Amino acid sequence: MPDLSDQFYLRLEPFTDFATVGDVERYESVPADWVILAADIVRSRDAIEAGRYKEVNLIGAAVISAVLNQVGRENVPFVFGGDGAMLLVPPSAADAGNIALAGVQRLAAEETGLSLRTAAIPLTEIRSNGADVRLRKYELSPGNYLAMVIGGGLELADRILKDEDRCKPFLIDPAIAVEPDLEGLSCRWEPLPSERGKVLSLILRPSEGGGESLRSIAADIEHIVGFDPLGETDSASHVTRDRLRFRFPPRGLGLEIRMLSRTGNRFAYGAKAVFQSLATIWGFVTGLSVGPFRPARYLQEICRHTDHRKLDDSLRLVLDVSTEQLTALTDYLDEAFHARRLNYGMHVSDSALMTCFMTDIGASQHVHFIDGANGGLSVAASDFKQRKAATS
Repeated sequence: MPDLSDQFYLRLEPFTDFATVGDVERYESVPADWVILAADIVRSRDAIEAGRYKEVNLIGAAVISAVLNQVGRENVPFVFGGDGAMLLVPPSAADAGNIALAGVQRLAAEETGLSLRTAAIPLTEIRSNGADVRLRKYELSPGNYLAMVIGGGLELADRILKDEDRCKPFLIDPAIAVEPDLEGLSCRWEPLPSERGKVLSLILRPSEGGGESLRSIAADIEHIVGFDPLGETDSASHVTRDRLRFRFPPRGLGLEIRMLSRTGNRFAYGAKAVFQSLATIWGFVTGLSVGPFRPARYLQEICRHTDHRKLDDSLRLVLDVSTEQLTALTDYLDEAFHARRLNYGMHVSDSALMTCFMTDIGASQHVHFIDGANGGLSVAASDFKQRKAATS
């Protein structure tokens, strides 16, 4: 008989209406024997200021792809954070997940010079400190899911990870590293330009006891920007066909080749990546299928298969807004913050980055991680924490 704890996420009933993401009574607690695999780039702000945020994003996405390729994607919820990631694994997958994270840690140091801190934090540690991890499974399309998380557990795990002393008992031993399997990871798309003027990376959370809900805040935002950020419309998504840009050779292709070819022949992988890039251009220009790649279907799917909005204790959004809308929205958020109705953090840029993880493009199994350029959600998270500290 299969272990019911191991199959918790697999058996979790998905939902398709993102507007219900704030319905807290529908979330289910993760089994007590699960483990949080946490990864964060140390001093990522320095790398961001040096213009290396594409590398930072790629390492964060590599954490997810390495673990999913090692233990299977069906039963592993994950959250991409821009400069790192969090995954939840059942006990049967914990050792394999640790090995995968240690591999990405070594790869990051050797290929980019970035220091990735990794830890395996038992859920028992989280609950003994008064927090919890409760999940829902948002269905982007059949077989493609994003985890929505409440309970404060991942926020606590992040604080533990970034505290050198507190995280020592949970650090993953780098000596167990093997070369990670990053098959399906790519970063070949050009930055997605803003159509309205600015790309806003926004993190917000209603204050406890403040009488606000995500739904009411979204309604206020809709009044300001003209679209519902929780709705199922093209305006709510930053990824549209008009924004997608592809050039040859892709700017990130060299780093991708170095990272993904470590277990094989670099020249052979490079030739394969170049062929795939040319096939992508050919498919888009002609509309003809190239093997399992069907351009028209893929373009429709890619706009839906993104994490431009998610709930990870706080609501995280990547929005395209005009300068006027940005000013009005900032005024609203600042007023709501000073009225103690919510806390928020934000970052503004001119474009967004997209990093892709494709397990089977022919079967429409692919997910795309969206973040604002030049710091995005990582800088917004720092802004959120500073604003929170000012009121505590």
